[in-house]
Amino acid sequence: MKKLLSSLALCALPLLAHAAPVVEMTTNKGVIEITLDSAKAPKTVANFVTYAKAGFYNGTVFHRIIDGFMIQGGGFDGKLEQKKTNAPIPNEAANGLKNSIGTIAMARTADPNSATAQFFINVANNEFLDYKNSSPQGIGYAVFGKVSKGMDVVNRIAKTHTGSMKGMDDVPFEPIVIQKVVVKP
Repeated sequence: MKKLLSSLALCALPLLAHAAPVVEMTTNKGVIEITLDSAKAPKTVANFVTYAKAGFYNGTVFHRIIDGFMIQGGGFDGKLEQKKTNAPIPNEAANGLKNSIGTIAMARTADPNSATAQFFINVANNEFLDYKNSSPQGIGYAVFGKVSKGMDVVNRIAKTHTGSMKGMDDVPFEPIVIQKVVVKP
């Protein structure tokens, strides 16, 4: 019996190694739990987890909020000063995941391979952000997970009153602070 249990435990190890990481994002509006898809977006998930484990997101804000579109955060502190990031990662938007309601994707500049730390959570089905082809106009935005709990918090954040501040549009007048991001064991 002991030998059988040991064999079963060894068989389960590869499954555990591929288990989807889950992160808990605590904001001043509530907790958002996100299940990351490391099978379809391995580099993007590893990048996000690295920032989370380093405490990079703690004290950052959702600095761009557009109700009916998305909420974006992870790059600016409470004074809207941009944080220094690691090198950009390759765009994994061709992974089959769609920018649908509740998914999390990497934000980037016009350069398809410029994503670093900033991310956004879709509050609508944003098909126009999905991968269509490998051209700079069609490559899209890499989805790498989905909100598994706390979509009510995301929707509440999306309803925040916004305006222009420090040369940026759609900035919430009330700071939406990411207090901490923890990778769950």
